[in-house]
Parts: sequence; structure tokens; C-alpha cells
Amino acid sequence: MSATASAVSWRALGPHVRPHRRVLAAGALLGLLGSGAALAQPLAAQSVIEALQERESVLTPIVVLSALVVVGALLTGTYLLLLERTAERIVLRARLGLAARMLRLRVPAIDRQSPGDLITRMTSDTTLLRAAASNGVVQLVNGAVGLLGAIVLMAVVDWVLLLVTLGVLGTIAFGVLVLLPRISRATERGQAAVGEIGSVLERSLAAVRTVKASGAEARETAAIEDAARRSYGAGLELARHQAVLGVATGLAIQVSFLAVLGVGGARVADGAMDVAALVAFLLYLFYLAEPVSGLVQAGIELQAGLGALARLDATEELPVEDDVETPADSVLESAIAAGPAPGVPLISFARVAFAYGDERAPVLHDVSFSVPEGGQTALVGPSGAGKTTLFALLQRFYEPTGGAVLLGGRDISTIPRGTLRRSIGSVEQDAPVLAGTLRDNLLYGAPGASGAELAEVVAETRLEELVAQLPEGLDSEIASRGTSLSGGERQRIAIARALLRRPRILLLDEATSQLDARNEMALRDTIARAARRCTVLVIAHRLSTVVAADQIVVLDAGRVRAAGTHAELVEHDALYRELAMTQLLAGPAG
Repeated sequence: MSATASAVSWRALGPHVRPHRRVLAAGALLGLLGSGAALAQPLAAQSVIEALQERESVLTPIVVLSALVVVGALLTGTYLLLLERTAERIVLRARLGLAARMLRLRVPAIDRQSPGDLITRMTSDTTLLRAAASNGVVQLVNGAVGLLGAIVLMAVVDWVLLLVTLGVLGTIAFGVLVLLPRISRATERGQAAVGEIGSVLERSLAAVRTVKASGAEARETAAIEDAARRSYGAGLELARHQAVLGVATGLAIQVSFLAVLGVGGARVADGAMDVAALVAFLLYLFYLAEPVSGLVQAGIELQAGLGALARLDATEELPVEDDVETPADSVLESAIAAGPAPGVPLISFARVAFAYGDERAPVLHDVSFSVPEGGQTALVGPSGAGKTTLFALLQRFYEPTGGAVLLGGRDISTIPRGTLRRSIGSVEQDAPVLAGTLRDNLLYGAPGASGAELAEVVAETRLEELVAQLPEGLDSEIASRGTSLSGGERQRIAIARALLRRPRILLLDEATSQLDARNEMALRDTIARAARRCTVLVIAHRLSTVVAADQIVVLDAGRVRAAGTHAELVEHDALYRELAMTQLLAGPAG
């Protein structure tokens, strides 16, 4: 991680620590008091030895020493408990913030991210933040204060031995300064590899039938193994750095002890210091091992946390939809509900152009057409013509790169996304079904719908047979991604979910493609009824769906080629006539 990235990470650590600063300060104070009690113990031990030498009563110094040991243990235990609780709260706050942000990311930002990597940021990265934002910060302060206090008291006992100690301990400082940044970089690489493992696994499990049918298990396993090996390599590098720091710290203390023992023994022999002072200094040296190790451990935790925080900070920089939960604008929503002024179409695409922002060519070029209020408009054309993209623009999943989309004469870029989407019901081409009960799936877009409304939509979409077959009816659990349902059942659930919203605009991306003839006819009747109370836009690839539309818009290569009724287009447009005659309308959506 570069110096700039490290500085950014340190600044980013502040918001995670700041809400808990009082608790962390209290924990730091308890830790300092515990350190103070520990620092006083060598002096108390020196008093015991001096009392023994002078053949005086040792009761008082022993009581003082015992009290210091007990009080120090209680203070340290309380300090550790407080830190652990605060650490969990920091992780909880970070995860809640990430969850709220990730589900509000703009669609283009989500398209550029790997789902598995985003999941890793929510789980593994926040765990690393836990130690850095709580224990690492407090341990750094306490270790520094404890080290300074020990050095001062060691100077009081014997400054010559202090110089010997500092000379030895100074040798680990260089190693710490060199290795800590490498720990941060290794952590960041390891977490990125873990995220890639999640991404490959998520992709494989989401399309497990395709993987198995294609005989691709070995290839997918190899991809996971490659990411796992990179994670292992980064973890091994991290372990090496930690081991070197641990050995260096322990070795420095041991060498210091031997040096002090040798020099101190010589000073005692020369009469320059007494045995009690040497024992007290050696006890301080033993005590010194804790703050030195604490400082090294704090540095490791902070650097590991900063490596993870760099990834969390990158998530914070992704653009979000900040208008999906804005307070309801009654005037605006009433205006949308009232419909357009006389002579103004409900929906207008005015010279709309769009490109996805990558290396691909623009998807839409100067697209212009209008949709009147009520009735049914069908979008047809070859694969890749831009039909599904128009639906995405209408829902503001993306913004046009040119032109404008109008709702009742108003540019939808001026309408908050939450307000706009409340007026739209949408059925996607793959008709996703969420894990949960059937009732949860149906009420997902309209949680306040009544039982009577739910029963009506179930009947309209011919779902009664499915409900009757399930062991607990509407309250039966549906497998993840709806794998226990047929494609037609998933489509009917998606249509029912959209109809329950009572939308002003209903978008159907080939909503009947997986239905049999009987259910397709019933759904066409349902859509026809819906078209009497709302405006229906349907992406159609079946001639049976197209012929019922009040208006058909033919798209080709991102441009509007023609518009009219089925009869008009058969007569006047060669592409539409060819599609209709050869039934190529049954191809995939564009």
C-alpha cells in the first residue's frame, strides 16, 4: 500500500473510532492504571528485599505488593472486557453501514464489482477492522505510556543499566519500521484473494447446473484453487513478518536481560549499586517485555486493519442512490398519479443515447418514441437492439448519455428514484425468486397488501395450483433462487409480485416466455386487464404477445426503425414482417 493510501486509511480509521472515543478513553485509562499498578510492583518488591536485608517487618511491603497485584489484575481484566465489547460494536456499526450502502449502490457501480468481493468486505475485512479500531489504538497508547513509565523508573533505579537496555532494544525499532508496511500490503493482497474466492464460488453456485452440464467443475475448481493459493501466499508472507517481529522482540528482551545481568552484577560487585536495586531493575526489564510486545502487536493489528480499511474505504467511495428513501413528496406523487396533461404522452424517449461506459459501442442512438397513457406498447427487435436497456433507463438504473426520458412531460432525472420506482412494477426476464416463503416473495414489492388483494392476484396469475401443491401453502419455504420451481412458476410469481404493487406503469421483459400455451393465454388476459388500469410496456419475442399490443415499436441496432400496429408493420416494415413470419421474435432479449 502506498504512502498516500496509508494516509487515507489512517484518516478513514477516525470515523470508526470517533463514536466510541469516550469508551476507548475509559478503557485506555483503566489500562494505564493497570500498567501503573504493574510499574509499582518492582518498587514494592525492592522494599520487601530491603526490609529483609535490614531485618525489619516485611508485612507492610508484602501487603502493598499483594494489593498492587490484585488491583492490577482487576483493572486489566476490566480494560480487556471493555475493549472486546467496544470492538464488537465497531464491527457491528461498520457492517450496518456497509449493508445500507451496498444495497443502495448505483447499478453501474455494482456491475463493475464482484459480488463475492463485496461480501468479503462485509465479513472478513470488518473483522480485521475490529482489532485495529479498538485494541490496536488503545494498546498503542497504553504500550507507549507503559514503556515511557518503565524507562523513567528504570532511570531512577540506575541510569547506566538503562542505557545498556535501550542500546539493545533500539535494534528492533528498525525492523519494526521496515516490516509493518509490508504487513499492511500482505493483508490487502490476502483479502483481495479471499474476495476472489468468494466471487468464483458465488458465480459457480449461482449457475451450478450450467457448470455441471458443461463439465466445467475442474475449471471452476482450478480458479478457486488459484485464488486460494494467492491468499495462502499472502498469509504466509504475513506470518513470516509476524514471526520475525515476535522473535526479534523476545530476543531483544532476553539479550537485554543478559546484558543487564552482566553489567549489573559487575556494578554490584564494585559497590556501585546494591542487590535490591538490581533486582528491581531486572523486574522492570521483565515488565518491559509486555509494553514492547504490546506495541509490536498493536502495530501489526493496525497495519492489518489499515490494509482491510483501504478496501472498506474504496466501498465508501462508490456512488450510491441517495434518493430511494427520500420523504414522500405528496405534490409530486399526486401529479404523477393524476397523469399527464391532455395531449402529453405518459412516457417519452426524446433522442435518447446510451453507452455502458466500457469499451463496447453505444447501445442506443437517438431513440425517440412516445407511449400514451393506458393500453399496451410492445418493444420488438433482434437481440442486442436495446430493448432491456430502455427499461433500465426508465427505472433510472442507468442515466442516458444523451437525450432525456420524460414521464408526463417531466424529465425523470428530476424525479427522486424512490418516487419514480413506486409508480412502476417490473418483471425481469429471468424472473428472480428470493429465498423465503411464497407469501414473502409475492408481498416483496407491496408488503402492505391485504389478504384479499393477495388472493385476487394469485387467482389472476393462475398460482392456485402451486399454492395447493405446497405443504404449507403460501407460507411454504421456497429454495434459494427458486430452483424448486419451474420457469413458468417463477414467471407467474414475478408477475403477481409486480401486479400487487398496483403500478401506474407495468414493465414486462418477456414475461410469458416460459409459460405453456394454457397459462400464456390466461396471463395475456391478465395483462390485458392490467392495461385497462395502467400503462403496460412489454418486451416481446412471441408473435402471440405482439399482436395484442396497441402500439409496437421496432428497434434495430439501438435505433427506432418503425412504430405502429401489428397489421401496419407487417405491411410496411420488412424487418418486422420477416420476424413475424419466421417467428424469430422468440429469441433472447436485447
